[in-house]
Amino acid sequence: MIIGVPKETAEGERRVALIPEGVKALKKLGVDVLIEAGAGEAAGFLDAEYVDEEAKIAAGASEVYNDSDLVLKVQPPSDDEVAALREGSALISLLKPLDLPELAQKLAGRNVNAFSLELMPRITRAQSMDVLSSQSTIAGYRAVLMAAMELPRVFPMMVTAAGTLRPGKAFIIGAGVAGLQALGSAKRLGAITSAYDTRAAVREQVQSVGAKFVELDLETGDSEDSGGYAKAETEEFYQKQREELAKHVAQADVVITTALVPGREAPLLITADAVRAMRPGSVIVDLAAEKGGNCELTEADKDVVVNGVTIIGNTNLPALVPAHASQMFSKNCTTFLEHLIDEGKLVLDLEDEITSGTLVTHQGAVIHDMIKSRLN
Repeated sequence: MIIGVPKETAEGERRVALIPEGVKALKKLGVDVLIEAGAGEAAGFLDAEYVDEEAKIAAGASEVYNDSDLVLKVQPPSDDEVAALREGSALISLLKPLDLPELAQKLAGRNVNAFSLELMPRITRAQSMDVLSSQSTIAGYRAVLMAAMELPRVFPMMVTAAGTLRPGKAFIIGAGVAGLQALGSAKRLGAITSAYDTRAAVREQVQSVGAKFVELDLETGDSEDSGGYAKAETEEFYQKQREELAKHVAQADVVITTALVPGREAPLLITADAVRAMRPGSVIVDLAAEKGGNCELTEADKDVVVNGVTIIGNTNLPALVPAHASQMFSKNCTTFLEHLIDEGKLVLDLEDEITSGTLVTHQGAVIHDMIKSRLN
């Protein structure tokens, strides 16, 4: 069995799905690895390092797609890449299944067994395969650094001969993996940190990283789904939430928003009026920019300045830290492959929760119920 890794073609993508250390792990499973020349260079991994681990270097992407039984990618395949996949082969990648259900249909048309990494079940034995969590860790860290670089103030309190500098205040909306990492990173830089989340269950996690948990005068009820994600709420709830959040946003030097609901546009949490009420020089980093943004003034992949407030809408922060993001992505994937491969062959146990939960297409059909409902 040959596992192929092509160079990522999406604009701005610098990660690679498999690092040299991952090749070593896969060789132990009895498979061969084929890497497109230069696939890891943008992340700092040279072809020679892959060769040292006994991977074969392919001259171009066509060789990878033609010769591979299973292709490992970071970004969803383009139409050209779907067409290049060998019929009957397998694909493991981020597929944005709830946003791009038609991609699953195209993969089924090529008779490709496609696994979507976003659909990894949130269960204990799949934690080491959870790409969304690992990449969110990088995103939360990078968001704080970007905010710190843009802010015309320093984060820590400093007592100097020229006077005392007050510490910066960082307010994080959404205390999932990215939010908690942002809180920890901002705290280490010396900021006064606080966070809000509709899920009261995360209070202890927020406090464990030295931050204050902000409570709003809202009835949240059961705000968490079975996967641990925040549920979508009513527009009346969001309207009240925006009014309450505006008071805390106005007091912050840095606001980082991370609120996402799977399969839906990001909830609007910060209005244009709330932005205009912030101090000039304040910074918002919107980690939901790809799904429309939590801030009304966010523009995807642009930095917008309104009344002196900078709003950063980068949609792929992990690609800005490609070495460690790739290392984590690669480890997630090799662990997943250890689950799927037996004696050098891909074995699909459709009764297994991890396999069935991530398998989107099989035997020429879209088989995942959630995606089928989107297509219908």
